[in-house]
Amino acid sequence: MNCGRIQRAAPSDGTPVGNQNPRQRLCSHTFFLARLALPAAVVILAWPDTAHAYIGPGAGFAVGTSLLAVFLAFFSGLVAIVLWPFRWTIRAIRGRRAHANARIKRFVVLGLDGMEPTLAEKYMAEGKMPNLSRLKEEGTFSRLGTTLPPLSPVAWSTFLTGCNPGKHNTFDFLTRDKRSYQPLLSSVRIRGSSRTLKLGPYRIPIGKPDIRLLRRGKPFWNILGEHGIFSGIVRVPITFPPEKFNGVLLSAMCVPDIRGTQGTFSYYTTRDEHDDYISGQAIRVQRQGDVIQSHLIGPENSIKEGAGAMQCPFQVTVTGEGRARLQVSGETYELKAGGYTPWVRVTFKAGPGVKVRGICEFLLLRTEPDFELYVTPIQIDPNKPAMPISHPPVYATYLAKSQGLYATLGLAEDTWALNAKILGDDGFLHQCLEADEERETMFFDTLEKVRRGTVVCVFDGTDRIQHMFWRYIDPSHPAYNGQAEQQHRNAINEHYERMDELVGRTMKSCDDDDTVLMVVSDHGFNSFRRGLDVNVWLEQNGYLTLKPDGRGKKYLAGVDWSQTKAFCLGLAGIWLNVKGREAHGIVEPADADALRNEICEKLTGLQDEEAGELAVSRAFNAHRTYQGPYAAEAPDIIIGYNRGYRASWEAAVGQPTDALFHDNTRAWSGDHCIDPKLVPGVLFCNRKIDTPNPRLMDLGATALELFGVPVPPNMDGKPLRLADPDGTFPTNGRAREAKTSDAGEPLHKEQLAATS
Repeated sequence: MNCGRIQRAAPSDGTPVGNQNPRQRLCSHTFFLARLALPAAVVILAWPDTAHAYIGPGAGFAVGTSLLAVFLAFFSGLVAIVLWPFRWTIRAIRGRRAHANARIKRFVVLGLDGMEPTLAEKYMAEGKMPNLSRLKEEGTFSRLGTTLPPLSPVAWSTFLTGCNPGKHNTFDFLTRDKRSYQPLLSSVRIRGSSRTLKLGPYRIPIGKPDIRLLRRGKPFWNILGEHGIFSGIVRVPITFPPEKFNGVLLSAMCVPDIRGTQGTFSYYTTRDEHDDYISGQAIRVQRQGDVIQSHLIGPENSIKEGAGAMQCPFQVTVTGEGRARLQVSGETYELKAGGYTPWVRVTFKAGPGVKVRGICEFLLLRTEPDFELYVTPIQIDPNKPAMPISHPPVYATYLAKSQGLYATLGLAEDTWALNAKILGDDGFLHQCLEADEERETMFFDTLEKVRRGTVVCVFDGTDRIQHMFWRYIDPSHPAYNGQAEQQHRNAINEHYERMDELVGRTMKSCDDDDTVLMVVSDHGFNSFRRGLDVNVWLEQNGYLTLKPDGRGKKYLAGVDWSQTKAFCLGLAGIWLNVKGREAHGIVEPADADALRNEICEKLTGLQDEEAGELAVSRAFNAHRTYQGPYAAEAPDIIIGYNRGYRASWEAAVGQPTDALFHDNTRAWSGDHCIDPKLVPGVLFCNRKIDTPNPRLMDLGATALELFGVPVPPNMDGKPLRLADPDGTFPTNGRAREAKTSDAGEPLHKEQLAATS
């Protein structure tokens, strides 16, 4: 399958991004905000729907049609436009004062999620990454201490707050509901309005939905903003919903799709389809001659009682083998097997005058002998966001107007469709490369606009491609099967080279002495060959008991809580079933710490007898590792797996099997959910750094120190010691002393030992 590539729009003035001459360049963030003012006015004045809308994980969709809300939105926009010149003047004066104590004008972080240091070293040695090699020679290259556990939401939360997880409250993608033991998204809660007005069959919400960020701690760019330093933040994980601060921000990981999930694809086929796809839905269609009629599935209609999920009808007419014509939402698109459409805007009608808009891409898989069509998860339309995905809210619209539609889903690359073999390698790579191309346009636009302040942008492609294509570089992987001869055997290598080109263009945009550039990854990567069913291990060791018919049931539905002391849900570790904390807890709180230590001791050094390998490197008592007000919210035990191992797919969803270890035969063949000492990230910098053992949590404090802003005492990270442009190191500052912060506190010492 050869999936077509989409050409992205150039800036509205027709000049390629990054190539404007000085007269064209907007040299200040104040003008950046000025460019947002007109689109804001247009959006507010021309908005056709009377809606506040939200989409939430498992919570459905709700629309408020309050005329008061529309009036307030219009009035707020009008006031903002009227007051803009005064605010511009105040910010300009404040900005000049803010930089008076700064060592630099600009701090730029290019995040390459999951870049593995050993691969970076290998490709640099082979001459495949000349730009990173130059950055290493002229400045610094080092391994970067990650977090426990080394999962993206945990690591990026530590990056942006400068705190260990006990202070930012993010320990995994998932947490558990203490009442029902069901999985919950750990970073955000979305609930509808608590009050509604009944008008016939309609339920009109009164008030706004409750969209709540569960990550705690203050991002370092918020602290900079309090001191007058402007920031442009693009697609950094765990920034949804967006917080108000002095800058612009587009949210990333955990932004849901329009159905309220973290990404649900649709697969339309004339085949008898009975598969139960994870994060996907198969829909059987009938072909009448050359015509197939069906519908897209939207969010639940919370406006009309008993209406169910909203639908958007579409029609496909087969025009030849491997060719068809799509009609949807009043537009027509030509389809060719193996080629994606551009982003398609689709509309769902909730009630009279109330519409919800989304975007998706269609991929015709085949027309003969059976019809098969893939549709990406339907995402929030950035032109008319159904919920806030940026700060200020109009920033998402500004980006869409200037560069065209773009992916808004937090996890936009559809790994589950490739796992399910609905997508092939080509189809998945298209999504990865398209998402990175969209982000490049945003990144260089931000670099062009923000000439003083902070710019942070995270690219996901390195992480997603390594997750799905590690099977090509590990001959011992169960999913390898002669993959060395396949077309995409060099997919990881080639993407590292693409990222090196990106680094080279970034270096050209940061070639002045007053800009500090860092290229970082939140963790490294390794093979995922075997999965440990943690719940089976707990059962075998007497800590978990199943009901007679409980084996194989998801989400811990088969667990007998009256006899269970510990259970696993998610990728990070194990929770105890503590009395007074969990709904059916049986472990006395006074006995909990001894039980944690007992389980940790038994798990550490666990052998996979069948494979003859070490499966678990270390298990950590989280209550002795984390420090802070949210430490008690962590799983009680964090498992540090050895290379090649991870929690099994079944353990992650609380579905006990009948085997302790399982071969991983899925396309998702690489991972990083292991002992953090085994998967450090990377740190490249255009300045020399002489601090030993730099950590991800130190980068926020480093930014504050470079701008002359005091580092808050609750921040665990300490500033790295960076040289000035002439190569000399300043004698003042708060450079970190390795492992000396809170040296007398045993909890913090274990955290340092876990991640250094």
